[in-house]
Amino acid sequence: MSALAVTDLSFRYGRKEALKRVSFRVEPGEFCALLGPNGAGKSTLFALLTRLFVARQGRIAVMGQDLQAHPRAALAQMGVVFQQMTLDLDLSVARNLAYFGALQGLSPREARARADEVLDRLDMAERAGEKARALNGGHRRRLEIARALMHRPRLLLLDEPTVGLDARSRAAITAHVHGLAREEGIAVLWATHLVDEVGASDTALILHRGEILQRGQAGQIAPGGGLAQHFLTLTEDLAA
Repeated sequence: MSALAVTDLSFRYGRKEALKRVSFRVEPGEFCALLGPNGAGKSTLFALLTRLFVARQGRIAVMGQDLQAHPRAALAQMGVVFQQMTLDLDLSVARNLAYFGALQGLSPREARARADEVLDRLDMAERAGEKARALNGGHRRRLEIARALMHRPRLLLLDEPTVGLDARSRAAITAHVHGLAREEGIAVLWATHLVDEVGASDTALILHRGEILQRGQAGQIAPGGGLAQHFLTLTEDLAA
């Protein structure tokens, strides 16, 4: 069973067609990088996947659960890190996680246990008592990833998660999320325009002007590590 299955998904803003019959799958344990320049449709796709927008054409299924017909069951399998930060900066790291755990229906004891688990996984255990406001940008992002993992989702969606971070923080977060996919079998859809975050064994899904141009293993799409040039050439040729 695919962790995420998107079939013939289209969406319009008035007369503007933002997505055009988009279809793809993400399997358990797969790190799928959704690559696209600004305006490609990545944010629209994420809004549809997280039900901020309702899809009127096409189908989205999460672990076999149709998002339209069974939204609660589908969303329960999903963890999300949005591009804009959504932490409560005046709460501690632990309280941010406890609050989210309560929203997910976890008991206080279970929420504490899961918070300890995800903070340890993301090398944040020693910061549990710190206020989110005191964290740097990289650690705030790690906290948002930890929060997204509290209910043990099978699919993790991250929308431009490293924007505004320094190179070291970007590399650390990218490595952590690759580890989640590899070691825990979580399916990852990672939206970015930064091709250096994509490994040769990752799946690259290139989106441009609302259409999927190419899907495949990054090292096969662009042998020899030339994904950046391939991505630029492909999207620039179509923009010309």
